[in-house]
Amino acid sequence: MFATLRQRNFVLLWLGGLISQTGDWLLQIGLPVYVYLLTGSALATSVTLIVAFVPNLLLGSVAGVFVDRWDRRLTMLIANLLLAAGLLPMLLIHDKSTLWILYPVLFFEAAVDQFVQPAQNALLPHLVGEEQLITANSLTSVSSSVSRLAGAALGGILLAALGLHATILLDLISFLFVAVMLWLIRLPANTQEEFITEETGTAAPVSSRSLAEIWRKLGAEWLDGMRLLFSQSPLILLFVVMMITSIGEGVFGVMLVIFVRQVLDASSVVYGSLLSVQAIGSLLGGLLIAQSGKRLAPARLIGFGCFLFGLIDLLIVDLPLFIHSIWLVGALFILVGIPGVGAIVGLRTLFQNIVEDRFRGRIFGALMAVSSLMTLLGMVLAGSLGDRLGPVLLLNIQGSGYALSGLLALLTLGRLLAKRAGAAQKSLPEDEVIV
Repeated sequence: MFATLRQRNFVLLWLGGLISQTGDWLLQIGLPVYVYLLTGSALATSVTLIVAFVPNLLLGSVAGVFVDRWDRRLTMLIANLLLAAGLLPMLLIHDKSTLWILYPVLFFEAAVDQFVQPAQNALLPHLVGEEQLITANSLTSVSSSVSRLAGAALGGILLAALGLHATILLDLISFLFVAVMLWLIRLPANTQEEFITEETGTAAPVSSRSLAEIWRKLGAEWLDGMRLLFSQSPLILLFVVMMITSIGEGVFGVMLVIFVRQVLDASSVVYGSLLSVQAIGSLLGGLLIAQSGKRLAPARLIGFGCFLFGLIDLLIVDLPLFIHSIWLVGALFILVGIPGVGAIVGLRTLFQNIVEDRFRGRIFGALMAVSSLMTLLGMVLAGSLGDRLGPVLLLNIQGSGYALSGLLALLTLGRLLAKRAGAAQKSLPEDEVIV
């Protein structure tokens, strides 16, 4: 872990992410509270969340095409400057009559963010060695957990103490801080991306191309990424696992509040506390994996992570039927964060390992888009079936889905990866075969 933290470029990216995500959590917690206090409308509050969710579906996969064409460090730097500038109109919000400004700003911020996540995931293998990828991804997860704990705890407090405008300014400053960290990163020249023409293989300015030709090229590159995704069995399996777990997340997000009320007979305070303490488990899990990352195989992290996550989820749902203890449920929420972060780190690392650098942006963009779509589907299923089936049955289905996806990965992913490695070795010239 400490060897990874001695990598200057990685530390700059990691520190920027820590500060930026903390600022994001301040605003994510504060905004819905502000909107509800201002309007008293659950509809207006939910629209706040939906507007920020839509760009994930519309732009996630397409943004990956541009990420694969552009210098990823520069893409992230410019995106963070745009995210900072995009918050400025929100300083004009003072009452219900100016609240409309919030919605186009949230859409813009979410749209720009679609370029940041694929670029970061695609850039990371250039900042650390392959043997340090699991540790680097684990430390990234640690920063996310710390940001969630700090930002979620402070968001409501700062909104009450300093007001919305101060919270906005803090988030704006966090984006500028990330831009400075990215500016300080220095990469080898061979990691910079060029805009290459299909016909000549030489760099060509965009101005020399017609708009139709540019869109044709972009569409072809997007299709290339999708063909890659569906041409490799390990990638297909990883996406299936991700789809199952994302549907589960959507179901869980809707049904947890009902479960807390109907089964635990508890208040919204308990609901919020359970979501917060899960970040403690994620933090612990990230630290454990970061410490022993070199000894962990990503495929096994995915399999065991999903299986144990599903098993603990089932305990969370079913034990209260026999032992009514909120403290026990809270302990299980902390515990479930450990395998949860293991599965996330394993997925991210394996995608980085088996996807060629020139396709990483597209694959991670598709990952974001499909994950968002499946999460939305899970929410719709929970909303339509929740009243009829109840929280216990639906959450048992969700937990079982996680456990079964973990078993699927344990039983098949290692074999598929070995088969892929064998095929790649056979394709090498005789004097390059690794023995």
